Amino acid sequence: MPLATAHAASRQPFQRLWKTFLTARVMVALALVLLQLLTMALSQASELAPLGISLGYLLATVLLRIVAAGVPPAPQPGIHWLPSIGLDIALIALQQLLHQSGSMNFTALFGLPILMAGVLGTLTLALGTTAGVTLLLLAWSWWLGEHGGGDAAQRYLQAALTGTGYFLVAYLVHQLASRLTSEQQMAQRSRMDARTQRAVSALVMQHLADGVLVLDRQGQVHLANPAALLLLGPDAKTTLPFMLAHAQAWKPLMELAQSSFAQAQPQHADVNILHEGQSPMGLRIRTWLTHTPGAAGAMDEEPLCVMFVHDLREMEARLRTEKLASMGRMSAAVAHEIRNPLAAIAQANELLAEDLSDPGHKRLSHMIAQNADRLVRITEDVLDIARVQHQIGYTPSSMLALDATAAQVWRDWQAHDPARRQGRLLLHAGAAQVEFDAEHLRRVLVNLLDNALRYKGQQADSLLLSTRAPADGPIGLQVWSDGAPLDKSVERHLFEPFFSSESRSSGLGLYICRQLCQRHGATIGYQRSTRMLDRGAVAGNAFTVSFRSTTRPAETGSLFDTIVV
Repeated sequence: MPLATAHAASRQPFQRLWKTFLTARVMVALALVLLQLLTMALSQASELAPLGISLGYLLATVLLRIVAAGVPPAPQPGIHWLPSIGLDIALIALQQLLHQSGSMNFTALFGLPILMAGVLGTLTLALGTTAGVTLLLLAWSWWLGEHGGGDAAQRYLQAALTGTGYFLVAYLVHQLASRLTSEQQMAQRSRMDARTQRAVSALVMQHLADGVLVLDRQGQVHLANPAALLLLGPDAKTTLPFMLAHAQAWKPLMELAQSSFAQAQPQHADVNILHEGQSPMGLRIRTWLTHTPGAAGAMDEEPLCVMFVHDLREMEARLRTEKLASMGRMSAAVAHEIRNPLAAIAQANELLAEDLSDPGHKRLSHMIAQNADRLVRITEDVLDIARVQHQIGYTPSSMLALDATAAQVWRDWQAHDPARRQGRLLLHAGAAQVEFDAEHLRRVLVNLLDNALRYKGQQADSLLLSTRAPADGPIGLQVWSDGAPLDKSVERHLFEPFFSSESRSSGLGLYICRQLCQRHGATIGYQRSTRMLDRGAVAGNAFTVSFRSTTRPAETGSLFDTIVV
């Protein structure tokens, strides 16, 4: 906290007291004016000097109340206290001097400036003000002794006792004010800490991947983060609070919460929630109570139930990913070892096929070739991880014409199976150049096209490869297919290694795409996108690569460079 802000915060509790003292001064001034008028009316006297002084004091107090009521003065002694404490002491001393006959005694009013100094000022200001008042009392006792006679010792003793009382009052009042200041500052710090903690907790709740619900004994949800609302399904309300009992699908959650309150113990269970027209969703629920009712030191208010909600499918997918990642490290070494015997088998089969004439034998040879190719692809996918990690730091980027490169890859990809690999190529990047390695870009495109081919429909425009070069955005390319939407648990792990929704896939293609894009400063992402086609608006899955901006000149890059292990 800056020094000026800290000082303002420390003086804030005294702003109301400062206004109260200013108002009290105005009331004292009004009382003095009325007293002077009443005295003149009863005694038929025409002493205008005390009345004039009282009227001037009233005007001064009103002006100070209007002008300086916003911010209390600095507590240190200084001339800034003259319009308040200084004026009060001067007025009281002058009024006492004008009433020499002793008919009226104004010394009791010295308590107002002493209280103001003790509450709003430092201890030095408080004691200094009290010392000045005590000296004035002693001086007044001397004045009376010189001009009025009487018992001087008694007057001095009375002045000393009054001054001593003022000193005690000033000291005690200042200590109480200091205590108020320290407690107010502690409360301010606690309030700031609580506000910070609340903001951090809200931020953590908003970005927590697991669902969190906070509900009471009646099942009313007081707090729910976005992940919890997503897992609860379409009946979940974004406006809080809402009742779990309002949806039949949430009955297992309500029962688990009631069990937690009844047993005053944490609960955990795997439940299924079923919304009408949807497939069941498996959830793992864990509950805790904010405190145990009746326990020593427990708060008097009713405890709340904190419920953590986990998607079982995502947990299983994460566990499967971890297992596959561990197996992948081992399988990479195995794949490297079996690649050479596999190549020998494929070569021997090709030589054998040249001498075969029987159709049955040829069919068997073809089956061997197909399965050998499949094994080669699997081993290559596993080894790609090591290749990418090795080459990613050593392969330089080159400037490529995006449209020409995409068209070349598209033609090569289609040539392997023209009957099945149908789609549309939309080139809108013009002469735009991107900074990327040619072979790396080919690998990214082939992986995305193979992935789209696996899930696309049967229409001629079910698969699209498009490029773009907008004036106000990054150059990019997109592979779109009209496949079914991805499950949320699958979408979260799309670019993780060894993660796949199919048992026959290695789960490495999209991971390699992301690694290659990151190597060249590009980004890759997935989104559900709708395309306007000849058959109307069609929703599909889109994988978009956005290239980084560059000012490098175009370079020659071969599209057929290979990565060597």
